[in-house]
Amino acid sequence: MARIVMKFGGTSVADLDRIRNVAERVRREVEAGHEVAVVVSAMSGTTNQLVGWCQSLSPLHDAREYDAVVATGEQVTAGLVAIALQNLGIEARSWAGWQIPIRTDGAHGKARIEQIEGAELIRRMGLGQVAVVTGFQGLGPDHRITTLGRGGSDTSAVALAAALRADRCDIYTDVDGVYTTDPRIVTRARKLARISYEEMLELASVGAKVLQTRSVELAMKEKVRVQVLSSFADLPGTLVVDEDEIVEKELVSGIAYSRDEAKLTVRRVPDRPGIAAAVFGALAAENVNVDMIVQNVAEDGTTDMTFTVGRSDLPRARAALAAASTEIGYSDILADTNVAKISVVGIGMRSHAGIASTMFKTLAEKGINIQVISTSEIKVSILIAADYTELAVRSLHTAYGLDAA
Repeated sequence: MARIVMKFGGTSVADLDRIRNVAERVRREVEAGHEVAVVVSAMSGTTNQLVGWCQSLSPLHDAREYDAVVATGEQVTAGLVAIALQNLGIEARSWAGWQIPIRTDGAHGKARIEQIEGAELIRRMGLGQVAVVTGFQGLGPDHRITTLGRGGSDTSAVALAAALRADRCDIYTDVDGVYTTDPRIVTRARKLARISYEEMLELASVGAKVLQTRSVELAMKEKVRVQVLSSFADLPGTLVVDEDEIVEKELVSGIAYSRDEAKLTVRRVPDRPGIAAAVFGALAAENVNVDMIVQNVAEDGTTDMTFTVGRSDLPRARAALAAASTEIGYSDILADTNVAKISVVGIGMRSHAGIASTMFKTLAEKGINIQVISTSEIKVSILIAADYTELAVRSLHTAYGLDAA
């Protein structure tokens, strides 16, 4: 007997037939003698609709009320899945994040989980009851509902698995595992049997949609074994595990891309100590995450600072910089949303040179200009014009020998 957390994404619970399919999958695990907790997302399209309503009323809406609205999608799904399980003769009960509770910080819209009080769920699971838990949400220090950011149900599932001391966390989605890149762009992409926490973390952070970044961070920290599986086919998935469990380490494991980027250039800021702290401190105060950063060589005592933020954060970023304009002293802000980030990831990079040069040479041969570059120990990322996204991904996938035979 094992204790399992099963997480189902929005496409897996998109309608009542798919919810019945989820209930059947859960029943199989229960009848095999396992203790089961289920974490669910909102039905496909629901969160987008709820977010759209908030943005239509006010682009700079109150984040606390935004959370109150968008958290309702998961509550609907949890109740429906519990009903479907009860209809199959399985004892089940739905739980909202505040009922457990899943305690978070107060960063509404992007809250981080601080603690999960899982004792009552463990007790009920021991009695044979399936806990159906809302993903994506928790309870803030002000006792208001918080949400964890888009894709936060993955984080909810991994955090719950850690709190319940689960044997594994199965993430069911509309793909049957982790591929070397998006198979919708590269038809010869290969499914990976295993991938390390570090590689999956890098891929998730730079655009791969399979798992949310913070869910992988938590899995790595808590040593939660995660398996990515298809909700619609009984096929082997991909295990996300410790690097020590991977015998043959690929030079490059995957290529990710993100079109959800915006490039901001703050023009002619004073070239003095503390200016970077003023710029990025203003953004941090508004919970705007900054990714790639470039500072040009100073001229005439001023310099330009270029960086990327999430496209959805662009209005908030511009408002934060405008509010701090006197302190920063810039002349202008330029914004460009017609950009894409392409990233090459692999733990084999630690011991092999030439990864970046292959990337630059391949893109140069295709006439693709690189705007910004950033690197880490196992990743090289570049920013290019969005129109070249698919060409860049296909070319790099072939250049690194990732195409399926």
